[in-house]
Amino acid sequence: MWGPGPSRRSVLLGGLVLTGAAGGLVRPSQAWASGSVAAPPIIDCAGWGARPPTRAVPVWNHRPVRIIVHHTATANVGDLSRGAAEAVARLIQNFHVDRRGWIDTGQNFTISRGGHVLEGRHRSLEVLRAGDRHVEGAHCTGQNVSAVGIENEGTYTALAPPERLWDRLRAMCAYVCRQYGIAPTEIVGHRDFKDTLCPGDAFYAMLPRLRTEVADLLGTPLSDRAARRASWPLLRPDSAGPAVEAAQHLLRAVGFVDVEATGRFDERTGAAVRRYQQANRTEEVNGLVGGETWPLLVSAHDADQQEVALALRAITPGGAVRASALPGVDEWKRLLSAAAQRP
Repeated sequence: MWGPGPSRRSVLLGGLVLTGAAGGLVRPSQAWASGSVAAPPIIDCAGWGARPPTRAVPVWNHRPVRIIVHHTATANVGDLSRGAAEAVARLIQNFHVDRRGWIDTGQNFTISRGGHVLEGRHRSLEVLRAGDRHVEGAHCTGQNVSAVGIENEGTYTALAPPERLWDRLRAMCAYVCRQYGIAPTEIVGHRDFKDTLCPGDAFYAMLPRLRTEVADLLGTPLSDRAARRASWPLLRPDSAGPAVEAAQHLLRAVGFVDVEATGRFDERTGAAVRRYQQANRTEEVNGLVGGETWPLLVSAHDADQQEVALALRAITPGGAVRASALPGVDEWKRLLSAAAQRP
């Protein structure tokens, strides 16, 4: 989505801001493609009429290690033309520069509902083609120096993305993975790192399919288990179940003893989450428990270990858990992910 701010660190490698010399549609060359994996047609910044960045974009002398999928949370428009795609790119850039105060568009690439792929932040296409560096974006704080951000036009909370968009996203992800040596299992959603609905429930649920299809294009098939990878469950006011009960125990463990561990996300739970987020200065203070708040809760120092053990027992079928045998963050994620999938 259009939201989170840039990372707090940046290193400039070279002072020039470069755009595509042709100023139009950049088509894949023989050097870009290998076997069945080729770059989709990509409209560079000059091609859609981008404003210049307010200063040189940061370029890191290393490859990114993952792709983060977003949605724009805008209307699911019926105009699938290139003109509509370019208008969206300009709208996003204006919002990011004029309202957010960023140097340029936040994401590296944008895909329209009509399946048009556009360069987002300047130099992203040039650097992707070289395959050995990374343009820092502003799409997911904490990940901007290590992840390619791909924004997808529309809102996909309940609806799946249209076929044209999906096909281009699959092709674009395969190309990015090939260029940078990124494993398809590292195609993730914005909510994996932040307390956000992005990229929408329907779209997020399709990420295992996206990983599988990208892996097939790359000739590296994935097992169903690998394609599904563990993820932090996103809790909100309509949530219920063992993951909610675990969160409530963890909130009690860090001092919110007025929260009752009922397994239903009630108003008291939401209020406690917001207070916890505010105290920990998370990017969003919205009461959602997602990819930023969960790691804080499960690794909190000076937490009541009895409540932490109760949280773990809530997501561990069949047995009591000793407080002295509490898992690390990755194991918490695995257990919570599995618990969220149980009825």
